[in-house]
Amino acid sequence: MIWELASGPLDFAVRAHVMGILNATPDSFYDGGRYLGVEAAVASGLQMLEDGADIIDVGGESSRPPMYGEVVDVDVEEECRRVVPVIEQLRRRTSAPISIDTVKADVARRALDAGADIINDISALEDEQMAHVAAAAGVPVILMHRRGTPSTMQLNTHYEDLLGEVYAFLARRVARAREMGIDAIAVDPGLGFGKSIEGNLGLLRNLNRFTKLNCPLLLGASRKSFIWKTLGLTVEDSLEGSLALAVLGRAAGAHLLRVHDVEATCRALSMTDAVLSAELGGRGDKKC
Repeated sequence: MIWELASGPLDFAVRAHVMGILNATPDSFYDGGRYLGVEAAVASGLQMLEDGADIIDVGGESSRPPMYGEVVDVDVEEECRRVVPVIEQLRRRTSAPISIDTVKADVARRALDAGADIINDISALEDEQMAHVAAAAGVPVILMHRRGTPSTMQLNTHYEDLLGEVYAFLARRVARAREMGIDAIAVDPGLGFGKSIEGNLGLLRNLNRFTKLNCPLLLGASRKSFIWKTLGLTVEDSLEGSLALAVLGRAAGAHLLRVHDVEATCRALSMTDAVLSAELGGRGDKKC
């Protein structure tokens, strides 16, 4: 539960860690286009660190489902054009951990060369070369469950045993990663990726099951559609729902929270960890 990074250790046994989402894309479902341009993206990343983020997760290709608009495939060169300069500039200005959110081994390799410390692969090493890149660099990898691709993943959200199938998939991918020489691995059940609203809620209700994989557990629920649809709101009004899931996720054993709203989430998690680590002294009746 400790990752040794160039910037220092990340100890997941101590507290929850917050991963700030930095989408250098024009079409991400919540903040697409907001951080286009290296200067704007770097400023946003530095602000997230100021607000309490432990890791900045830089992505250059949207994984949004078709409900948000046309799904556009991005080639390696375009994805690198979006993310590599951002990572280079962030690395010059901070020693904080940076992850690269990509499913392409060539993008991951160039991002690591630019200064990234972690690979966040939502395809869980679908690109066979990704494991070689991670093992050669000795960097942690985050493996996520999804079914299909962003353009197809919501066409069929039926499972005979959703919890069992997601767990088994992640167990297989963790074993494969270890066989390939990757030691530091986190798992992500992939909320919103090929799951129904009820399926997402069910996975959250049973999130603690995934701690049995003996890897840090990442929860990525921030502002996803199943939140605001459940509440009858819009994505812009989904902050409170996202914070509720961050708190519930941490209480269920999540070690990493991937979020858009860093400052608010950090405050909610600090309170959560204070409660989780509290012990009653004496009879527990000391006055405030």
